[in-house]
Amino acid sequence: MVIDLAWVIFAFFCGSLPLSYWVGKLFVKADIRQIGDGNPGGANVWKAGGSWWGISAILLDGLKGLIPVSLAFYLGGVDGWWLFLVSIAPVIGHIFSPFLKFQGGKALATTFGVWTALTLYQVPLAFGISLGLWFWLLKNDGLAVIAGVLSVLVILLVGNFDLVLVSTWIANGVILVWRYSDKLGGIRQAE
Repeated sequence: MVIDLAWVIFAFFCGSLPLSYWVGKLFVKADIRQIGDGNPGGANVWKAGGSWWGISAILLDGLKGLIPVSLAFYLGGVDGWWLFLVSIAPVIGHIFSPFLKFQGGKALATTFGVWTALTLYQVPLAFGISLGLWFWLLKNDGLAVIAGVLSVLVILLVGNFDLVLVSTWIANGVILVWRYSDKLGGIRQAE
């Protein structure tokens, strides 16, 4: 139990590292929280510094979820409801980063990292394809995230995934929907 709790704390710490913000500050020379939607994430690094820095920041934010969950699951043997907690911890850490006065990002890239650790390609591929489709069809980021989360939930239920993984996706999905709820009002404009 103490070791499992240590993995949860480690996962939260990894998720809380504001890597996109640091990429923006160190390499793009911009406070990315002053750009776009004010989110300290990879999309605003992209807007401020171009595709190279944006992709780098998005990958780093993904690694914040991938590394701790992979280590806990494959190396530490964490499973069951402790795995649920370890898997949600980097997402919560990204959103409530103590390094940014508990004002973090939306955790989309971190979510992809967590699910790459848990299911390799299955959930990240399904979520990526469904998000792309829903962003294109709906033209509203908030609605697209809701539709993407629900699409993957259906896949997990039909695919007979275990209760812990389905519960983890539901919790992760609720967090994503909450973080994107400010985007539910309007249609995305071309930038």
